[in-house]
Amino acid sequence: MKVFSLAVVLAPPNKPSTILCSASDLSSFSFYQRGSVGEFMSFFTKTIAERTPQGQRQSVQENSYTAHVYNRGGAEQLAGVIITDQEYPVRPAFSLLTKLLDDFIAKVPQSSYNTPSAISFPEINTYLQKYQDPRQADAIMKVQQELDETKIILHKTIESVLQRGEKINDLVDRSTALSAQSKMFYKTAKKQNSCCVIM
Repeated sequence: MKVFSLAVVLAPPNKPSTILCSASDLSSFSFYQRGSVGEFMSFFTKTIAERTPQGQRQSVQENSYTAHVYNRGGAEQLAGVIITDQEYPVRPAFSLLTKLLDDFIAKVPQSSYNTPSAISFPEINTYLQKYQDPRQADAIMKVQQELDETKIILHKTIESVLQRGEKINDLVDRSTALSAQSKMFYKTAKKQNSCCVIM
């Protein structure tokens, strides 16, 4: 699971979109590929932001990438775009986009949207790093992972109890057989001893 790119986009309806702020992690690509991959991510981000209606969310797959978009619309006309690999879960992606847009609107004045180069929003890099592992960033996924681990431990415990139970059952069967043999031995010994009574 990998997040490649995260962006806040000004997406007015029926107009070209503008990337206001972005962060990317292209370390999994070779040095020579990073430039063209970065350009593709920017193009993909703008295109999908322009084609997502305001107030809607959507996910689009392209080759081995999945772009999740949340076009918030409203007075700000902002959209959040995250580009991930196909394994990345959908719910944490949209959760991240909601948090990102809320934080961006709170910290960046709308008057600065006209000059994207002047926008300073370093928190986007923090979000990019934090959400590389969605299980750590998303509370529900973290709880689900803990439940899965607990379930595995319980299955192992139950299996070991069953193995012990089988061993105990074998011991009970053996003791029952032993008990029957010992009763027969006692009766036989009593008969033998009754013949040879010394007076």
